[in-house]
Amino acid sequence: MDFIELKVFVSPEWAEIIIAELAEIGYESFVEFDEGIIAYVQKLQFSEELWQSVVEKYTDFVTIDYTVAEMQRKNWNEEWEKNYQPIVIDDQCIVKASFHKIDEKYPYEITINPQMSFGTGHHETTTLILQSQLQLEHEGLKVMDAGSGTGILAIMAQKRGAVLIDAFDIDEWAVTNAVENCQMNQSDKVRVQQGTIASVQLEDVYDIILANINRNILLDEMPLYASKLVSGGTLLLSGFYEQDIPELEKRASEFQLVKKQQTSKHQWASLWFEKR
Repeated sequence: MDFIELKVFVSPEWAEIIIAELAEIGYESFVEFDEGIIAYVQKLQFSEELWQSVVEKYTDFVTIDYTVAEMQRKNWNEEWEKNYQPIVIDDQCIVKASFHKIDEKYPYEITINPQMSFGTGHHETTTLILQSQLQLEHEGLKVMDAGSGTGILAIMAQKRGAVLIDAFDIDEWAVTNAVENCQMNQSDKVRVQQGTIASVQLEDVYDIILANINRNILLDEMPLYASKLVSGGTLLLSGFYEQDIPELEKRASEFQLVKKQQTSKHQWASLWFEKR
């Protein structure tokens, strides 16, 4: 499977907005650089028309130049090695690639080689969930990671003490990548499957459910999350904007999910619910 590389030249203050727009139309991975962003989408999902609609939306406010190129999977490693830098979460966790040599010591160290999968800790939504995980008790608990991407959240769950983690994603590459990342991090309590919450094999209930996907899927799958969560369990959601919070909160309330906390970063948001 080949990917399309969209290289967008735009002023830095607009980079996050363009990333948000591209995430809504199926782009899976992003790299920021001094002059803008690089975004990747599966070739079969690429639409010049959809991209032009994004450009036209902001043409009165900012100049956007871009290039489009087809990128075979074999070239991906070279590209992200040039741009992927370690990231530190709340001075407690460092997320790095296998080729990084780190002298500093942190309570949690996660090694992620992302390939084409989403979730290196660089995107705000991943960071927000990781920050919540650092606050949340995992010891001895069972965790579900829906839309697991690179497996980064599942890996963190085991490092925080979870005894069983079921992670799944619809993308075959993401599943392969998550398995590789789990092996690198000795995350032997993580079970990775390909599919959706409705199709994979799962436990009856979980103590914690993590879902970093997008607003529409979260709204659609909310009753399934609630049905798989123990009473008093925690649901952590991200993958949406601050403006989406009221709709998600209302939907969650229909299934005895009560908001405990909300956080945001650069217009992206995360919600922490408890099942009553």
